[in-house]
Amino acid sequence: MDQNLTNALLIDKDYTAFLNEVKTRLKNTQLRAANAVNTHVIQFYWQLGHDILRLQSVKHHWGSGFITQLSQDLQATHPGLSGFSKRSLEYMRLLASLYPSLETFTQQPAARLPWSHLQLLLDKYKQDATRREWYAAQTIANGWSRSTLNTHIKSELYERQGLEAHKVSNYREQLPSPQSDLAHEMLKNPYNFDFLTLGKEAQERDIERALTIHIRDFLLELGTGFAFVGTQVPIEVDGEVFFIDILFYHLKLRCFIVCEIKAKKFKPADVGQLSFYLAAAVSQLRHQDDNPTIGILLCESRSKIIAEYALKNTNAPIGVSEYALAKALPKELSTTLPTIEVIEAQLNDAKE
Repeated sequence: MDQNLTNALLIDKDYTAFLNEVKTRLKNTQLRAANAVNTHVIQFYWQLGHDILRLQSVKHHWGSGFITQLSQDLQATHPGLSGFSKRSLEYMRLLASLYPSLETFTQQPAARLPWSHLQLLLDKYKQDATRREWYAAQTIANGWSRSTLNTHIKSELYERQGLEAHKVSNYREQLPSPQSDLAHEMLKNPYNFDFLTLGKEAQERDIERALTIHIRDFLLELGTGFAFVGTQVPIEVDGEVFFIDILFYHLKLRCFIVCEIKAKKFKPADVGQLSFYLAAAVSQLRHQDDNPTIGILLCESRSKIIAEYALKNTNAPIGVSEYALAKALPKELSTTLPTIEVIEAQLNDAKE
């Protein structure tokens, strides 16, 4: 092709738009193809598990040795093909036992998961379909890797985020739909800050600095969509400067989130302080296209009833949650924790 023509095409806006459209279509096609392949594979695994159950029910002399033999024969017939170990075949049998109907199974979120994710959920929640499908739906919605899914299971995310009874906020009363529901759903109680390795005696600034040092873990704990803006963000009101503990922008909610940390038990007065910061943030930070700014108050402990009363006559959209620092560890693991000197050095680095 003539070089001049090539250069002309590169700078032509219509050609650039066409090229980007083709790239997008190609990517979407590849994703759909990969999802389709995964769906067929998972359905094949269910069918094989169903066949194993059926045959073992009628061939009573086909005990555990049957699965071992089947595994060996399948791997010998297809050398290098993974997925047919004895353990994998047992997972397939378990899958079919938990979902007796293929039609019912294909309607569940779990049917759209990669096999490694599904194995993890089958292992963790054999007898708990509610949790199994909740984690499956969250994995699909947020694009979690297997390791991320496992992290959320270990941190009991379902109990902290999925249970309505644990949450305190006035988001649904003070925010327009659908932002109100999305904001309430993203709230957790408690937030798990085990990764900080700080004790209960830690002060608010200590926790804030440590969260900044471990920002990746902090954002993972907060959930999908949080973008870190800064700590001790200054806002000036009538010549006096105030500081927001931690400021985020939420990419899904399309709004600023003002986060305040209280290393003490929740007090109703804390709502008043956060309401003031929210009013200032709305005035000074919010863009006209942003959704209403919301607040999250993280306390060492809280009375659910007192927090609910404190929010009743508050117009500012606020959620009140607890945070949890390091839990008690087995003695054999305690020696692997950072020393006081290491933690102090990290905090000093954050000050600088």
